[in-house]
Amino acid sequence: MTRLHFQPIKDKSLDILDTILKNEDVAAVDETWRRLGVVVEEIVLNIVDYSKSDYLDVEITRDEESITLCFHDGGELFNPLEREEPDFTVPLEDRKIGGLGIFMVIKYMDTVTFSHSGGENILTVTKKIKVKK
Repeated sequence: MTRLHFQPIKDKSLDILDTILKNEDVAAVDETWRRLGVVVEEIVLNIVDYSKSDYLDVEITRDEESITLCFHDGGELFNPLEREEPDFTVPLEDRKIGGLGIFMVIKYMDTVTFSHSGGENILTVTKKIKVKK
């Protein structure tokens, strides 16, 4: 397991994303790497932009069958899984803003869980994978 620690500063979002996506366990993921990149970007940007946390820790665990990323932040309590699914029947210009990103996270990953413990938001995402050879 790899544990990465960041200060979630808006000007550093791209550096945070780059560090996570270039981690050897993440970079070794084959065809799901692009989707994993979208998921990581969505989660990181939401934490940086909205959580008001002074830290973001990411635990990365990979085995032969799956990769799991666990995002910890000390920001305001927010369970993204409680958001309503976007209504795609409503014309784009009439839709409420927000919710599409977490919808994509849920659709792209095999498992998405949220917990709040010890003052931390903990969002865990897991994807079945193939590893580059």
